[in-house]
Amino acid sequence: MRDDRLEAKREAETLDEPATEARNLAERLGLDPYPVRYWVVDHDEMNELIAYGGFQRRYPHWRWGMNYERQRKKDRHGLGKAFEIVNNDDPSHAFLQESNTAADQKAVITHVEAHADFFANNEWFGLYADRGADGPNAAARLERNADRLAAIGRRADVDRDEVERLIDAVTALEDTIDQHSPVDASRSENGSTGDEGTEGPQAELEARIEELGLSEEVKRDVFDDEWLDDQADGVEPESPRPDVLAFLRDHGKRYDPETGKAVDREPWETTVIDAIREEAYYFAGQKVTKVMNEGWATYWESLMMGGEGFAGPDEFLTYAEHMSRVLGSPGLNPYKLGFELWTHVEVRAARRDVIDKLLRVEGVTPENFHSRIDLEAVRSALEPDPVIAGAGPATLDELGELAATGDPRVDAETVDRALSVRAGDRDPEAGPDIERYPWKLLTYEGLAERHYALSRPEHRGALRNVPRTTLEERARYMFDVDRYESVEAALEDVDRTAGWDRMYEVRESHNDVTFIDEFLTEEFVRERNYFTYEYSHAGEGFRVASVDAGDVKRKLLLQFTNFGKPSITVLDGNFKNRGELLLAHQYNGIALDEATAKATLKRVFELWGRPVNLATIRTEYTDREVERARRDGREPDGTEVGVRFQYDGGAVTEHDLDPEIESRIAADEIDYDTKPEDWLA
Repeated sequence: MRDDRLEAKREAETLDEPATEARNLAERLGLDPYPVRYWVVDHDEMNELIAYGGFQRRYPHWRWGMNYERQRKKDRHGLGKAFEIVNNDDPSHAFLQESNTAADQKAVITHVEAHADFFANNEWFGLYADRGADGPNAAARLERNADRLAAIGRRADVDRDEVERLIDAVTALEDTIDQHSPVDASRSENGSTGDEGTEGPQAELEARIEELGLSEEVKRDVFDDEWLDDQADGVEPESPRPDVLAFLRDHGKRYDPETGKAVDREPWETTVIDAIREEAYYFAGQKVTKVMNEGWATYWESLMMGGEGFAGPDEFLTYAEHMSRVLGSPGLNPYKLGFELWTHVEVRAARRDVIDKLLRVEGVTPENFHSRIDLEAVRSALEPDPVIAGAGPATLDELGELAATGDPRVDAETVDRALSVRAGDRDPEAGPDIERYPWKLLTYEGLAERHYALSRPEHRGALRNVPRTTLEERARYMFDVDRYESVEAALEDVDRTAGWDRMYEVRESHNDVTFIDEFLTEEFVRERNYFTYEYSHAGEGFRVASVDAGDVKRKLLLQFTNFGKPSITVLDGNFKNRGELLLAHQYNGIALDEATAKATLKRVFELWGRPVNLATIRTEYTDREVERARRDGREPDGTEVGVRFQYDGGAVTEHDLDPEIESRIAADEIDYDTKPEDWLA
């Protein structure tokens, strides 16, 4: 064990310089990450961290052991090596596998720096991070929860099995939060926070009775304490509540099998619910930005490792293989989809900037744009200045000349130091290492020009392929001011940072759903050959369904809305005026997995203490209908039927759904002909 620790320490020491320089390069590229603390761990420690969701301590529960065993088997059989894991915290903590090659370690460090930037600047992570003046401080909070729940399990007056069962129930519902709101937002609705005291629905009811002016005798006979308690059991939200877990926390009870009634929870039970719900909000930021976050990290990792030579010549082939594995994973790959969407954002923004300039050239209109403008000449003019593109020791004199003129693309101080070292006026040890890190000679503007999107070979047709409708759209917002006399004059004003600037804007405010909705365009789908496929009831297998961009977008949005899970809301806390809970599946054409839904309903019962109901819609097919569709070579239409499942502590029963409730939960304008498994290939 001692030898292993020494080896890990030696490995960590070799990463000090790459970590420092990766941070310097990231900041030079415009990233603004949290500080990152790097740790080198062995296989077993990495598996433990993955099991715990990226943290070293979590509350005691059996699922961590299950996660660990699953990851250990994947690692042993080569089914999914983890190169690193990083958590959203300030500072962020990144754990690197000690068996990684030098190229892999550099790759994951650049990847981590981009993740830390996304954590620090995306508003969806801020919903959790803004709770404290000192930032997210997630490690401390999760450790505190671990201590609190472990202490509860050790109490003599608490059954450890009851703690475990409650944790099971809450974790089964951890995705039924309102991920669009801060963690405390849903706790203030309906005048109740769930705390002990006189506020809340019962107090309001008692006040209304008092306003009636009845005698004490009549009040005792008609509105006795038992009746008041019964009414307090049912709470009707003013509108469907998306944070089911908050509603259960604030208004739920515990079923007592000895009396067969619902009883108030013990304080420790509420502590358990609060702790796990808070952690669900912490991890929600990662779930709702998976594509954006992984794509963002992959984009900047690729640029730093390949574009800026952070992978040395002897490491590049290893890195290329590393990246091919990341982007080549089958199925819906968030790294690949995110990387391609971010590149699309960059190219569109750069192209828009150029188009806006060219449409201001005298005599150029959307109608004559392609005939009047020599786009090949434009493409050549947009190539980076050779001095900037080849910035390094060989171009030091030219860079010095640019620096003397105040050129914003050149880091004048670094260039001056490098020239002084070359002339022997400065100690080489004190000079910048421009052989290994030539990017130090350039500013953000210089690096943006060196990596300008429209000059890359794969995007050189971007201007030629711009449709006339896009040109007309841009021209609508232009006025007869700031005109250019020539194309050359217009191109001198092109902003080479436009693509990156736009990426940084998008990074701040979007989540996966809004990101895909805005940027998964028809052009994107066509150029990258995306399509949808789905299950055929007639053919009893999967088939290609559509190459239409709208269909692709709809299927992806269904995949990412609400973490890709069914959207469940609280519809009624006093269903049938008996204190029963009515949950509603907001039906979007995707049927529930009924076995899972019934099992989850039993968990809800444990947090409500009284009968619970779930309203949903399913599509039913008769054998005759399926056979007829098969003969006709089409899909069966099926019949949508509303259904209500109920669980009262015995068996789950099925009932017809009230038409009024069915109309409330049915979605409009949704593509119903779909299945939840792997919509996109």
